[in-house]
Amino acid sequence: MALIAYDDTDAAAFEATRHLPGDGLAPWREAITRHLRPRPGLRLLDLGCGTGSWTRAFGTWWPAVTVLAVDPSPAMRERSVAGPVLAGDATRIPAADATVDAVWLSTVIHHVPDLAAAAREIRRVLTPGGPVLIRSAFPGRHAGLTLCRYWPETAAVLDERYPSVATVEAAFATAGFARVALQPVTQVSAPSLAVAAAGLRREAHTLLQLISDTAYARGVDRLREAARTVAGPQTDTLDLLVLR
Repeated sequence: MALIAYDDTDAAAFEATRHLPGDGLAPWREAITRHLRPRPGLRLLDLGCGTGSWTRAFGTWWPAVTVLAVDPSPAMRERSVAGPVLAGDATRIPAADATVDAVWLSTVIHHVPDLAAAAREIRRVLTPGGPVLIRSAFPGRHAGLTLCRYWPETAAVLDERYPSVATVEAAFATAGFARVALQPVTQVSAPSLAVAAAGLRREAHTLLQLISDTAYARGVDRLREAARTVAGPQTDTLDLLVLR
């Protein structure tokens, strides 16, 4: 099972707080286009698309690309900001064999209980040579995450319960995939810590849901205290793992 089940409350919080601002998206567009050459007719699968922020971004960046949005949560699908989303997950993709040219998974790989089965299903739908682009936080690589800075308990949860880069690579290797790149990408997540603190919704973050109420409350206090004095935008660094 996934680490959490996205219900209506989670989906509403995700929609309200997890869509990146324009300057937060720009570094990801640059990173993605190093490994993906958008062209008319290209089919891009947004797997585990949530409320559709990346589907919307892809459609804005590359209008001639066809984006197939898929998510297992009815609550997420109902709140999509980018049109219809199909029901499915990493082991049940609603696409025919070899009909997808690239696969995007954003902050979803930790919700996939059987990575090897997911790799086989992705291999089935992917055209030969197509990339799998995985945006995620990984164990041991979370120094640039705001959550881990103000809620240190989340770092332990991430290290214990999220798949490592090596684990993902090993699982996908069973379906013939190999690493092409592993690139840290720094994004602007909010204009300031004050804005981030004001809009914080615990339900929007898997890691915050997996720590105790006491640990969460202490972290909120740390964030609010820092927001009084720390200037500049809130940034976070996640990884882009690319497999072919």
